[in-house]
Amino acid sequence: MGKYTEDAKELLQLVGGKENIAAVSHCMTRMRFVLGDPAKADVKGIEAMKVVKGSFTQAGQFQVIIGNDVASFYNDFTAVAGIEGVSKDAVKAAAKSNQNALQRAVAVIAEIFAPIIPAIIVGGLILGFRNCIDALYLFENGTKTLVEISPFWAGMDKFLWLIGEAVFHMLPVGICWSVTKKMGTTQMLGIVLGLTLVSGQLLNAYAVATTPVENIPVWDFGSFTVQMIGYQAQVLPAILAAFTLVYLEKFFRRITPQVVSMIVVPFCSLLLSVIAAHFVLGPIGWKIGSAVSSVVFSGITGSFQAVFAAVFGFIYAPLVITGLHHMTNAIGVGGIPGILSIQPQYMPTFALSMLVAICVPFVLTTIVGKRRGIDKVTDAVVEAETKEALAPAVAADAEPVKELTAYVDGEVVTLASLNDGVFSAGMVGDGFAIRPAGEVVVSPAGGTVTVLMEESRHAIGLTLDDGTELLIHVGLDTVAMGGDGFTYLVQQGDHVSKGEPLLRFDRDKIKKAGHPDTVICVVTNPGEHAAFAFPTGGHVEAGKSTVAHRAAAIEAPAAQVAEA
Repeated sequence: MGKYTEDAKELLQLVGGKENIAAVSHCMTRMRFVLGDPAKADVKGIEAMKVVKGSFTQAGQFQVIIGNDVASFYNDFTAVAGIEGVSKDAVKAAAKSNQNALQRAVAVIAEIFAPIIPAIIVGGLILGFRNCIDALYLFENGTKTLVEISPFWAGMDKFLWLIGEAVFHMLPVGICWSVTKKMGTTQMLGIVLGLTLVSGQLLNAYAVATTPVENIPVWDFGSFTVQMIGYQAQVLPAILAAFTLVYLEKFFRRITPQVVSMIVVPFCSLLLSVIAAHFVLGPIGWKIGSAVSSVVFSGITGSFQAVFAAVFGFIYAPLVITGLHHMTNAIGVGGIPGILSIQPQYMPTFALSMLVAICVPFVLTTIVGKRRGIDKVTDAVVEAETKEALAPAVAADAEPVKELTAYVDGEVVTLASLNDGVFSAGMVGDGFAIRPAGEVVVSPAGGTVTVLMEESRHAIGLTLDDGTELLIHVGLDTVAMGGDGFTYLVQQGDHVSKGEPLLRFDRDKIKKAGHPDTVICVVTNPGEHAAFAFPTGGHVEAGKSTVAHRAAAIEAPAAQVAEA
């Protein structure tokens, strides 16, 4: 009988029994279930269990927070339940069955736009800056702009448009690439498709409105003609064209003999998708975008647009990107810097809109978080966990660890700033986090490597020499990366010294996968010594800067971190 056999039996009953479990897996701290009927899970009963620190549902997965010993609990649970666990990807795939059509659509759109958001942010800031120098009449009694009085800034204004045009006018290229990347087809074909939508051979999309119909260039096929119109900054035509390419490529790859697939598949799928894009999909996407823009944004203004943006941001964002919002001079800038993109007469309205846009999601998140029980752990659970944590097996002569050093180069921040609903709520334990500047995690004190996640390699568990248990977790939701970009530098059971390398990670891969790269450290058992206090702020150096002290030993930790 395992350590958690009885708890596993109880949890199995509370989640609705074996027949209600479609898939189960675990990460560093949580059991991850895909339930056939989520309503059958007794959430209150689960959260009242001694071994459970909390629970929540995310992306179709019912997640139960166990803590540092989740691997042992998982083994006992699968043995009791008589089921086999599956990979994280399999759980993620199965979880989609618990999502409705709208949730799946939102997830797909989010995954498409996530890789191109950095470019949109850069482009938007550049366009906002250009507005300041070429559209604001601040000089010579309000009659001239900075560009009109300075040759240098006039040249800079033109130069910066090189980047702005690349980001926004060529946006369909990025969208087509992102769609093919998301769907697992040939990304280069997506790039070529996007280039055909913004080719210099076509009439620029921004010139269509001012060009007489008879002057619009056409492809003449004898019995019919097709207008040669570009789709610069257009989102919907690019998405429709890209998905057409994806499904055509999959279709031809399925029916084409392997010996000629390298020639037939790319030729047929690209040619037909380009034809469909310019003959049918482009015009349809253009009309849909224009219709939605005119209906939505002519009917709601000011703060109501902000509410719409907060609730339906996945739709609103592409509309703003395509230039459909009537208040903007430039696109791509959001939040407080966004006021740089707004025509002067609309600036007060925009400021009010942004205030509402901040408040609405904050209130909705708070309400939903409370309903899901993410914001707190019941007093009974806290009491049970405290009693369990106060009785670790510690050698009688063990010297208490009085301080922890930084485990990675970077900036120290609070767990609350992560806003992830698990670490930030203290469900796993108290601690702190570091926004990394380096890519190697080192041991913050002497101890033994007790927990490794060989499948994902995104986290590591240490038991310090005095019995204190630490969990170091790289990024948020990085378990989904399946270990890509992570390398362990130690083995389970190794004794490590302060500053000894434990784990190497690739920040670029984490960001490209759409995850925060913040490295988290929590104490999963406070031990029988005084708890650590975790000052925040300032840049720290791995293995050298002191970032935490035992509460009884603290004098001026914040100053020490700042000096470090």
